Amino acid sequence: MAPPRPAPRTPTPPEGWPVGSFRSYAKAQEAVDMLSDLDEFPVSDLTIVGVDLMQVEKVVGRLTWGKVLGGGALYGAWMGLFFGLLLGLFQEDWVSPLITGVAVGVIFGVVAAAVPYAMQNGRRDFASTTSIVAGRYDVLCAPRTAERARDILARKAIR
Repeated sequence: MAPPRPAPRTPTPPEGWPVGSFRSYAKAQEAVDMLSDLDEFPVSDLTIVGVDLMQVEKVVGRLTWGKVLGGGALYGAWMGLFFGLLLGLFQEDWVSPLITGVAVGVIFGVVAAAVPYAMQNGRRDFASTTSIVAGRYDVLCAPRTAERARDILARKAIR
């Protein structure tokens, strides 16, 4: 009989007392860095927590068939170049695998880009980037050193 598998780890909420709240991650990081510069402060007691999370999708441009097929061909050409060079290392004639790899890569790249775009049926004719941002960033600290961390941050006045 096989040994039982350990239960999968599930994310748990962060623990600790809030010692500072900042409008940007850079400021929260600056506060933690400032505490880490103190030789005796146990920075392993600190946690940076993003609060009021938002998913932001920034539209970066319009998609057209030309852009989709061109991007697919370019991606396929790069992949074909890689595989063609890899196969060409093991042969005397390295040019033939290179040319074949690029040609086949372009074909597969165009098909791989065109099929999903065609299946969208015009419902998503734009390109975008997605990121997760927080409304604020809290620095939490273990209760045993929280008061000290709060006092240090208040004296340094990082905003």
